Amino acid sequence: MADRLVVLHRGILPPNAGAIERLADTVYATEEELPLLLPGADVLFCWHSITLAVAAAWPEDPALAPGWVHVAAAGVDSQLFPALVGNPNVVLTNSRGVYDQAIAEYVLGLILALAKDFPGTWEHQRRREWRPRDSERIGGRGALVWGTGPIGRAIARMLRAVGMRVTGAGRTARADDPDFGTVHAGDGAGLRTALADADYVVLAAPLTQATRLMVDASVLAAMKPGARLVNIGRGALVDEEALARHLADGRLAGAALDVFAQEPLPAASPLWDLPGVIVSPHTAGEVTGWRADLADLFLDNLGRRKEGRPLRNVVDKDKGYVRATLPMTHSG
Repeated sequence: MADRLVVLHRGILPPNAGAIERLADTVYATEEELPLLLPGADVLFCWHSITLAVAAAWPEDPALAPGWVHVAAAGVDSQLFPALVGNPNVVLTNSRGVYDQAIAEYVLGLILALAKDFPGTWEHQRRREWRPRDSERIGGRGALVWGTGPIGRAIARMLRAVGMRVTGAGRTARADDPDFGTVHAGDGAGLRTALADADYVVLAAPLTQATRLMVDASVLAAMKPGARLVNIGRGALVDEEALARHLADGRLAGAALDVFAQEPLPAASPLWDLPGVIVSPHTAGEVTGWRADLADLFLDNLGRRKEGRPLRNVVDKDKGYVRATLPMTHSG
């Protein structure tokens, strides 16, 4: 008997919908329709991934909850609500691996844009102003990549390739890491030294209870004067009010922000207008073909489930991310 699959969407369906429908009894639900269609489903595919609708629609009776939830994103923070996390019969998977290279390229682009002041060049062009000026090199500059998962590692390799000095920050300190060299513990004294040495601090950590607001006023104060912050992780990793203050007073030279605590970023946010700040609308991983890659990963997992094979990208629900040491099994 085919699984009953609910696909949560916001107007755009997966490009391989026909292939998915051949493997499962598929219904499509908007956020408004989800409370009616989710109870009793075997599988939930969060094609629209950053939403609180799943928590709001989750069945009170655990027996009516889906046994597998797949998120079309690397971050699963929106789905880490108590009823899902606390139900041992619910397996959560994500789209780890889809975004790694695209986001690494985007981070390199942002760092180049900040160092070479491309926004200023484009503004001068718009005004028809001929304004020669010096720019900065990135070779030899220090980058601290905070988050040592696949995306962080891809970023580290990309930045090393252009001659930057790269270190990492994560849960556990270690030396001789193949991508980061040195990894500092996120709550250790070594992190303060790394922050003081880094010209660019790149945030690539998942959003969990442990990482929420990890970049607070004290961390921003520990950063090197004139340094820049790049955030492609989650907006809630950063105390945005404290960041705005450090940018406004000139202690930090700038920031490139692709994610925000509230999205879309409210028009009243000072981050729109602060000098040296690049705001982009959560698009670091959205390259040509990205939707097809996300949909194909889910289709592969759906086939694995049907055949009784282990699922890819099983999330440790207590940690909030995929751990390579976890047994890749599923219920159902």
